[in-house]
Amino acid sequence: MAQPFFVLVRPQMGENIGAAARAMWNFGLDRMRIVAPRDGWPNQKAIAMSSGAGRLLDEAVLTDDTAGALEDCSYVFATTARQRGLTKPVFSPEEAMKVAAQKIGAGEKVAVLFGPERAGLENDDIARASAIISVPVNPDFPSLNLAQCVLLTAYEWRRQTEEVVAETVEMARGDWATGLEIEKLAAHYEERLDEAGFFFPPAKADGMKINLRNLWSRMRLTRADVQMLHGVMRQMVRWKDRGT
Repeated sequence: MAQPFFVLVRPQMGENIGAAARAMWNFGLDRMRIVAPRDGWPNQKAIAMSSGAGRLLDEAVLTDDTAGALEDCSYVFATTARQRGLTKPVFSPEEAMKVAAQKIGAGEKVAVLFGPERAGLENDDIARASAIISVPVNPDFPSLNLAQCVLLTAYEWRRQTEEVVAETVEMARGDWATGLEIEKLAAHYEERLDEAGFFFPPAKADGMKINLRNLWSRMRLTRADVQMLHGVMRQMVRWKDRGT
């Protein structure tokens, strides 16, 4: 699948390169380019930190400068948290990856620049970019770790290119209870509570029963839940009968 190139510009620590590779692969990205890594290449600390994403490092394209890493790209984003005095469109990570997906879908090659850990990208790097990605971070502490920034951007790419289910329920204990099963549970409790004199005074009994039935439906019970609640009531009745 076509995807953006993630370009690490002059990264300083092998561990951060490895963590960036791991973050990329978490979200299905594997096109890494590395510009002039401070500690040389290959880097054993990067490999150790990649934790299963070593293939990205094996296939990473190494260049001496930023221009070389971008020579085949037609649209480039630069990630930075600081104002640089350069006139460029500024996108949130979400919108940037939406634009990236559109351009890649149209056949363009897109890259995202990530700067070195200490000071980020230099103006010379950013001047080569088509647009800026700005993360809405705490203005009093805007610095992001290299791998954090890579992960955040990769996540937004995944959101734009894969269907992300907003909410699911893992059914660890079987199926949802049916309407009939809920009805039988409600009847069981109403019968036993009625015998115990719970629905008092009589004028309020109907409303109390409605509230109880509403409780069962609002709880969204599984079949295992229903069976357990039947068992709870049966045990309580047996306990009461033993005491008489």
